[in-house]
Amino acid sequence: MTRTLNLVAFVVFASSLFMRSTDPVIPQIASGLSVDVSSAALLATAFTLPYALIQPALGALADTMNKARLMLLCMFVLAAASIGSALAVNFEMLVIARVIAGLAAGGVVPIAFAIVGDLVPVAQRQVAMGRLLFAIMTGNLLGATLAGVVGDLAGWRAVFFCVGAVGAIVLVVAIPAFRRTTEAPKAFDLSTLGPNYRTIFSNPLAKICFGAVFLEAVFMYGVFPYIATLLHEAGETRASIAGMVIAGFGIGGALYGLTISRILPWAGETLLMRAGGIIMGACLIVISLRLPWQVEFVNFLVLGFGFYFLHAVIQIYASELAPAARGTALALHSFFFFLGHAAGPIVYGVGLATVGITPVLYVGAIVLAAVGLICAHWLRRHPV
Repeated sequence: MTRTLNLVAFVVFASSLFMRSTDPVIPQIASGLSVDVSSAALLATAFTLPYALIQPALGALADTMNKARLMLLCMFVLAAASIGSALAVNFEMLVIARVIAGLAAGGVVPIAFAIVGDLVPVAQRQVAMGRLLFAIMTGNLLGATLAGVVGDLAGWRAVFFCVGAVGAIVLVVAIPAFRRTTEAPKAFDLSTLGPNYRTIFSNPLAKICFGAVFLEAVFMYGVFPYIATLLHEAGETRASIAGMVIAGFGIGGALYGLTISRILPWAGETLLMRAGGIIMGACLIVISLRLPWQVEFVNFLVLGFGFYFLHAVIQIYASELAPAARGTALALHSFFFFLGHAAGPIVYGVGLATVGITPVLYVGAIVLAAVGLICAHWLRRHPV
């Protein structure tokens, strides 16, 4: 089992490199393909929106097929789309390639979590999923960092060639290894999709899990695109500093993955959820104070740490909503989470244009603290 979990983490890490790989080279892409920077920035949306929308479909397929096989198929398409991005002769082709990459990447992470849910008993699942989260956060951080270095040395096309090569290496290693996994082959059966969805939504905890991750994403991730603006208002105009502050969140998530095995035994899930919501709310209040960037970096590190206190526990309960349809349940979890990602910047943008961003931060602080307390009340294990 340990070998399989390590392979899953390896695949998830590689897929996470693709998520932020375009961000540092947007100006190069704009120059190379003769588009303005604002248009080139839409490549992020071209990846993340399909990533969100495909979740329910791929999660449902995971429950009708061999999960490892489907995850590797998605990884193959992701690697091929990256090579296609490198070879794009115009911006339209690049957008299409990024859409395909987003669709494929949307199948890797939820299926990986479903595999963990199948292999690891619920009592040990928090630690196992924490390691996957560590792999995801590390991949996101390194993806952006390495893309910037490769872009400076060899241009934006080399970035896509490199991440595509990483995907190919993963497939060479993982395909023969996963052939030795114990999951039995499944017949492709679309008739199970409807019953699986009914089973999931008949569980009263579904609305708690899915609603909670949606609100998390709206009020926490929604502020991320405005951090540079807030730092400008505080007198810090360097874009690199804004990137460093946001990277603090990823470092906090990585620290969570490294320490959760020691924290969980004495804190317990209920305390983690309460603390996570309260910590996130407090961090939003700190953001509203427009403090120096060094303080904001530490604040975002704490924000990332506290976020996973709550989010990772919710993920455990989402994995148990319908054990026979675990892939579907975890894909819906990701679907609602990424819908929140899409809605959050709009919510903060409306606030910025009307009452100002500070009142929205206060509302977000209250909502996130309440989400933690509500989850701690309802998401409890029943003795067996």
